[in-house]
Amino acid sequence: MLNLAVRAPLAVALGAIVGALGRYYISRELAGSSFPWGTFVVNITGCLLMGLLTGLAERLGVSSELRLLLLTGGLGAFTTFSTYSLEAVSLLKGGQLRAAGLYWLGSAVVGPVSLYLGLLLGQQISRAS
Repeated sequence: MLNLAVRAPLAVALGAIVGALGRYYISRELAGSSFPWGTFVVNITGCLLMGLLTGLAERLGVSSELRLLLLTGGLGAFTTFSTYSLEAVSLLKGGQLRAAGLYWLGSAVVGPVSLYLGLLLGQQISRAS
């Protein structure tokens, strides 16, 4: 039997394979529109599954390895938006309204701004080469 130091990363890796392939195939099937339907469907489906699986895992006492396989690996590779949503809701449920608002809006605003700055930086670096 493998010890936890081996089982945990293996569970994440196996789940990630399934999650990444799921994202790839859904996005591929829904490509071809000016609206990013693939990403939208993956994000919404991932949020629904994150809530469903988290709720079931809490009620059924699911092992940490199975949580790592399904939630961290599977849904983490499928869409990190589901993890972001779970963390925001957890802050809300914990009564941390200010932290939840800062996390939610900060991620939604600072994330795209950071991406844009990264694009500009990448363009500048590529021009200098």
